[in-house]
Amino acid sequence: MQISIYQMEIIPGKPAENQQKVKAWVEKEVKHSRPDLIVLPEMWTTSYTLEEIHHYADDHGKTIIPFLQDIAKTFEINIIGGSFANKMDEKVYNTAVVINRKGEVVYQYSKVHLVPMLNEPQFLTAGQKVPEIFELEGVKMGLIICYDLRFTEIIRPLALEGAEVLFVVAEWPNTRLNHWRNIQITRAIENQMFVVSCNNVGSYQNVTFGGSSMVVNPWGDTLLEGSTNQEETLSTSIKVEKTKEAREQVPVFSSRVPHLYKQGL
Repeated sequence: MQISIYQMEIIPGKPAENQQKVKAWVEKEVKHSRPDLIVLPEMWTTSYTLEEIHHYADDHGKTIIPFLQDIAKTFEINIIGGSFANKMDEKVYNTAVVINRKGEVVYQYSKVHLVPMLNEPQFLTAGQKVPEIFELEGVKMGLIICYDLRFTEIIRPLALEGAEVLFVVAEWPNTRLNHWRNIQITRAIENQMFVVSCNNVGSYQNVTFGGSSMVVNPWGDTLLEGSTNQEETLSTSIKVEKTKEAREQVPVFSSRVPHLYKQGL
């Protein structure tokens, strides 16, 4: 599967301009790399303009989702559509969306873990459903948003249900890049699956975002990593059969003894 990751510098508070950027990037990338799937970062329509997020948020995804559907159909590509500020019933959620080549919405997920360090709980509402498995091209996948990466409780069930690839869309700050890199490698090793992340670059107010978008294989090897401060495209091909290979050679899941584990902790 050929994947292109857009490590984007988001224009704060300018949804229409960011849509133009994404469309132009897709047009160029399709000609250059012919990807099967593209990945966008977290909150790519607005960035962390939280104090004004009610103004910039998309009403029930009525603008952003059709925009991505049109791109998917036009270029016949699958899209991990990052996430966007999504206003529903006067509450704003951080919502991710997945769209297939036909332009069909395959999956949506609203971030359940809000970041206290960035004051997200003050401006956003947490989703109430943990991530679930979805499929693209017959491959089982999972999708989480930024801070979710720290919570293995929501990731392990995806692996147990057969996820071969975990996507992480983020606006992760450069002050904690060491955590960003090491946690992704850990999640790949402990769950024996690919981890593909898309972070942004640039800054807003007092926060600088750290790039370093990554592709990590099921053995924990970093196949690709972006720069810390440059907008760029990362393109690579992953062989999802490597997930099965890792799980057969180190049979972690069949070695589990869940009846001895403490539940709900």
